[in-house]
Amino acid sequence: MSTPTVPGFGDEPVTPRLGLPDPAHMSAAQRAAYDAIAAGPRGKVEGPLAVWLHSAELAHRAQALGEYCRFGSSLPPRLSELAILVMGAYWQAGFEWRIHAPIAEAAGIAPDIIAAIKRRERPVFVEADAQAVHDLSRELLETRDVAQSTYVLARAALGDRGLVDLVGVLGYYGMISMTIKLFHVNI
Repeated sequence: MSTPTVPGFGDEPVTPRLGLPDPAHMSAAQRAAYDAIAAGPRGKVEGPLAVWLHSAELAHRAQALGEYCRFGSSLPPRLSELAILVMGAYWQAGFEWRIHAPIAEAAGIAPDIIAAIKRRERPVFVEADAQAVHDLSRELLETRDVAQSTYVLARAALGDRGLVDLVGVLGYYGMISMTIKLFHVNI
């Protein structure tokens, strides 16, 4: 999938500030966290997760949360990937976008919707649950609050557990996005 380049979105080359610790010099805790990430559903250690290995306990705990948010939450993949894209667009996190835009498309999010999210436009969805996820996520990020009407629509579409899981996805991918931006994660 190819979406338009958005200036400042992380499409320009940058020099990474921090990457994977040298495997030959990893502590036992770093090696255990590395092995847990590599053995999980991701199958590899890259990007922000590689950076987190500099704090082995954070890497271990965060990767477990991320595994739940991405692979085990009550949200179907099209909704969790939609939330991830909204977060990636908000932070203009290029690495996150390059990884998750194709996953979102494979999960059923149309390319024109993906492109609109990248441009931070408000797409119109056919599915009420997708509209609710998009609107609540974006409103929460941009206003640091959610109107009662937005909340009611999202709760009706997702249920209580779905709302809580959505906040988990947004929180986790917010941390991913901040890691990408601070450490110039681009591969």
